[in-house]
Amino acid sequence: MLKRYDGAGKVSIKGAIFMQELSARTRQLAFASMRRFADLVADEPDAIFLTIGQPHFPTPAHIAEAAKRAIDEGFTSYTPNRGILPLREAASAYYERFTGYRYDPGSEVLVTVGTTHAIDIAMRALLEPGDEVVIPAPAYPGYEGAVRLAHGTPVFVDTRSTGFLLTPDALREAITPRTKLLILASPANPTGSVYSEQQLSDLASVCVERDLYVLSDEIYAELQFAGSPVSISQMPGMRERTLVLHGLSKSHSMTGWRIGFAFAPAPIAAEMAKAAQFSVSCPSSISQMAALEALTRGQEDSRPMREAYRANRDLAVRALRDMQVPVEAPSGAFYVFPALPKALGMTSDAFCEALAREAHVALVSGMCFTSYGEGYVRISLACSEQTLREALARMANFVERRRQHRAPHGA
Repeated sequence: MLKRYDGAGKVSIKGAIFMQELSARTRQLAFASMRRFADLVADEPDAIFLTIGQPHFPTPAHIAEAAKRAIDEGFTSYTPNRGILPLREAASAYYERFTGYRYDPGSEVLVTVGTTHAIDIAMRALLEPGDEVVIPAPAYPGYEGAVRLAHGTPVFVDTRSTGFLLTPDALREAITPRTKLLILASPANPTGSVYSEQQLSDLASVCVERDLYVLSDEIYAELQFAGSPVSISQMPGMRERTLVLHGLSKSHSMTGWRIGFAFAPAPIAAEMAKAAQFSVSCPSSISQMAALEALTRGQEDSRPMREAYRANRDLAVRALRDMQVPVEAPSGAFYVFPALPKALGMTSDAFCEALAREAHVALVSGMCFTSYGEGYVRISLACSEQTLREALARMANFVERRRQHRAPHGA
């Protein structure tokens, strides 16, 4: 007789799920616990949440107005699977500002339901069972999930000793006969690391040499603090083997609008469009009109956000170093990834739980970003300066108390 699971840890006979009949691929995945420690202080009136990657700025008013017009004008029906052509044209023109070359809106550009959806359909379009995907770690947890759901095998490469940047030697060492794809993010979540043009060129040479595809996640491109964004797709021999993902969630504070973009060679884009057709049909028509406004009249909307995140970066790095905590100064995005738990001899989970309970500050454990995140925490800088200052002050007090408790008696 098959055992039946009732969802509460009990085996029963009636009204339960046959666990043996559920997909092994989903059962081996765990929910990313980014909100776990926020839940510990959800009822505390003075709680500070520096957890999820949610800009604290409102969506620019002109973008919201464009969405309202779309509703008023009845633009509420299905759209083409790839997204409306005017938006694909605008996305192509917008991205051309970064790369200097154009993706064909008709065959090489897709509008997706956020960048997470773009990652998913990219994996479905590229991977065969057992294909290996190299992922520099610590890494955004969505990569592993998408790879496993597409029957692929993630291969994590430890970047902790190289400034959270993948090196050509480390990439070569990770490649096997089954390696098909490299996932690269710049700026990266959770570390805020950014690859230079030379570093991308060196990695591109390995990819060309070993015939690898690259998924280039550039969702934080507008939030790079210095210099102009550079894409690995710009390197010689890379355009035809690179899938570029972008979106508006971070740059225009449009997380809930769920609009992303994929730029890919036409044959790959066609396969991704098939996967999109059978998963979401099409992106929201209203959100697409808001996105069109963002790309055509909101090209500078990210500037004040970027400057605020840069100022918060400087504030956080100074404060953490004053606490004698090892930390790499992030070059983009709105996170800092310090070795706070390691500095206190604590695990990441234990640190986050203690900080939440004692100081009412919620962070994300480094363990959310693969085991290579152990000893670290992710602090979101997407908050007001006043909020960040208060959180850092509480952290400093917490760290001092813990160090005094650990000090030998009489020292």
